[in-house]
Amino acid sequence: MENQKNADERLACFVQLPIRHRNIICQPMLERVDIERYLPGVELVVAGGESDREARPLDYDWVLDLREQCRRAGTHFEFRQCGTHFIKDGRMYTLQVKDLCAQARRAGIDL
Repeated sequence: MENQKNADERLACFVQLPIRHRNIICQPMLERVDIERYLPGVELVVAGGESDREARPLDYDWVLDLREQCRRAGTHFEFRQCGTHFIKDGRMYTLQVKDLCAQARRAGIDL
């Protein structure tokens, strides 16, 4: 679910399917998404950014907001990778692709 439009279209169908173990992947996140209404019955939400020189930026505030939605719903959350262009506290960072997953783990925000 890279943006709100796709999240609403896909998750409206997703919640109707007879899936036993439900996971939602928000990668690459291209904007803040509100998926809280779809979280009942979801076991895991994964978030991450894009990786490439031409990658669109990932804002850490979007990730934290998604994590908070998961916390309120009692859903597990994993921050898998930062994205090549990563915004934190209003500052843009450009990261090496090899470091994206390690940097996300260092954030220590998984639930």
